[in-house]
Amino acid sequence: MTPSSTTDAQDRIVSFLLDIGICVREQQLPEAAFLPGIAIENGGLVLDRAANTWPGDMLHEAGHLAVLPASIRPLVNGDLPDDLAAPYAGEVEATAWAWAALMAIGLPPEVLFHEGGYKGKSAGLIFTFGMGLYPGAAGLASAGMTATQADIQLGVAQPYPAMLRWLRA
Repeated sequence: MTPSSTTDAQDRIVSFLLDIGICVREQQLPEAAFLPGIAIENGGLVLDRAANTWPGDMLHEAGHLAVLPASIRPLVNGDLPDDLAAPYAGEVEATAWAWAALMAIGLPPEVLFHEGGYKGKSAGLIFTFGMGLYPGAAGLASAGMTATQADIQLGVAQPYPAMLRWLRA
């Protein structure tokens, strides 16, 4: 990404996250941050714009926060605990949430599934999601965040990647 496209993506993502209720605070972070320029603090994101190499990482980390039950979300600091016992709040649901957010914002798939992440599987994820195969969407539906097949068949909701709610209750 060019510096101007990185700034534009950062601006659009931050605006979206603030609009849906995820706190984003900006400050300089230590170089040893888990992801370049991003940290989780008290259930929100801390962004160091100068150090943030991949703006799409904000969406993925916000996805982890968004799929957590509301009672747990504000307690999260740093890395997500391994012993978190919340159904439908895993990696696959966070990735599906991030894709839905990316689509809502109108950014290209390469912003989320960038060359620096996803253990070399970014192109495969772009292909999978681009073909309408959505790993994690069933978990989002089970958590009440996107429509179930029954809702869609009744015509009361739009299918994923449309969301019923961006933050889990």
